[in-house]
Amino acid sequence: MSRHLEDSIFGDDGGRDRRRGDPHDEVFDHEHDDHHHGSADEVHPDDVHRDDVHPDDVRADQASRADLRARRARQSRAHSRHDEGGGLKRILVPLVALGLLAGLAIGAYAVISPLIERATTASAIEDYPGPGSGEATVTVSPGDDGGVIARNLVDAGVIASTRAFLRASNDDPAAAAAVQPGEYTLLQEMSAAEALAALNDPANRYLGERVTIREGLWKSEVFAALSEATGIPVEDYEAAAQDGAAIGLPEQAEGDVEGWLFPATYNLRTDDSPEQHLSVLIDEMKSQLSAAGAPEDQWQRVLTIAAMVEGEARDPEDAGKVARVIENRLSDPTGPTVGYLQMDSTVNYALQKRGNLTRAEYEEAKSNPYDTYAFSGLPPGPIGNPGRMAIDAATNPPEGDWFFFVTVNLDTGETLFAETFEEHTANDRQRVQWCEDNPGKCTGAR
Repeated sequence: MSRHLEDSIFGDDGGRDRRRGDPHDEVFDHEHDDHHHGSADEVHPDDVHRDDVHPDDVRADQASRADLRARRARQSRAHSRHDEGGGLKRILVPLVALGLLAGLAIGAYAVISPLIERATTASAIEDYPGPGSGEATVTVSPGDDGGVIARNLVDAGVIASTRAFLRASNDDPAAAAAVQPGEYTLLQEMSAAEALAALNDPANRYLGERVTIREGLWKSEVFAALSEATGIPVEDYEAAAQDGAAIGLPEQAEGDVEGWLFPATYNLRTDDSPEQHLSVLIDEMKSQLSAAGAPEDQWQRVLTIAAMVEGEARDPEDAGKVARVIENRLSDPTGPTVGYLQMDSTVNYALQKRGNLTRAEYEEAKSNPYDTYAFSGLPPGPIGNPGRMAIDAATNPPEGDWFFFVTVNLDTGETLFAETFEEHTANDRQRVQWCEDNPGKCTGAR
């Protein structure tokens, strides 16, 4: 291009001027032609004599010619200056115009470029316009991130692309963080932003049937609670409990789910099987045992002690002491209780009867291996399903030399602990007095 401009500035202009013909050149040419070429009136040298030419005429003619040459030189210089000025103008005017156009183009690009970029980006991300129609079911599981949720929404036909949902999540991070696990009923072909909003609407979330399992319930009571919430017959839960492999029951449980059904509030789907429901409770118990720091190979023993703690204590402080009493009695078979745990809650379990028992009922239970008045050592297994408080107590009981305890106020659960039988006898008199002061509340109590 520089060569082209150079030619146009320095080459073509001169050539064009010569081709067009310069007026001054024409004068010069005519003068030249008149001087060298003959005409009809041409004077022959023989016709000119020295005597015929006057000196003044010669000088006048020479002056006239010098005058002409000077005039031609001035005109040539003026013409050169004109050409130089004209050439510069011919260069500057297009360059200035080009600069203005370039500036306008840059300014326009600066304004339009973001719009084009946004338009291109928006068009590149496929999204439904919404609001959608029909119905789709999407499950958000614990631990699902935005990408997993987005793919599930695409697979269900709710949104057009994962990128659209991720963009909506970036635009509203608070809404994205608020999405909870559960089953959602949504429309199909929703915009990604509408789908995110729908996942934050509790009305769209199906949590399943809510059931609360209280601490210390027996497995029969857990089955009844599950059946009431889900509508699945108790017999189906009893049958499911027999398949330890299907429900994830550890081998150390020896095929009995008692003690392994963690008490908590659950949301269970009615279209899930009884095996699945029991698996949920058992998996939660495993998690709680691990969190409490119970050695895995000792889980069955921990649950057996924790279930008795759950049946005997009401608060964490007493729970730890009860666990210590159990350990002290187990570790000293020649001590005050000679290895017998003597826990009333085990007799209740043996008879499958809640509340205070009569003396006759205590006699009736003596043949049952769960009766710790009749059999020394630990019972065959847990006598119920303990909660976290009892599990913590059984896993890490406090240090102490207590061998006895007695609840002296059945209304408040006040419990006194003793190291010797004599001290315990004194504490038990307080229980007797309280029972006398509250007729009917201690009927059948030992």
